Amino acid sequence: MKGNKSIAYQKAYDFAIRIVNLNKYLSDNKKEFHISKQIIRSGTSIGANLAEANGAISENDFSAKVSIAYKECLESKYWLSILKDTNYINKEQFTSLFKDADEIAKILFSILKTTRINK
Repeated sequence: MKGNKSIAYQKAYDFAIRIVNLNKYLSDNKKEFHISKQIIRSGTSIGANLAEANGAISENDFSAKVSIAYKECLESKYWLSILKDTNYINKEQFTSLFKDADEIAKILFSILKTTRINK
């Protein structure tokens, strides 16, 4: 995904690609189907909500979509922890994905603080 998009959007898009590949790995190699469906929903929803935020019709609409993206990011971190602690992914896989999710969450939280302080 290239173009004139925000850093948050680009990072969320790249994270979603990694999550789709994680889902393939979990389904094909680990025969895990429940948690992989949960993390693909939350992990791809981050960028989808940011895409909606880019088309927001008001500041409140923008803030609401970024807030949802932030919450989906937190949920993704939860599922990643579950996958690690149940040995579906190793520590290296977890650390890499969790670091990306954490970075996105920090960016989104900063956006939320800024948009809500400016009100």
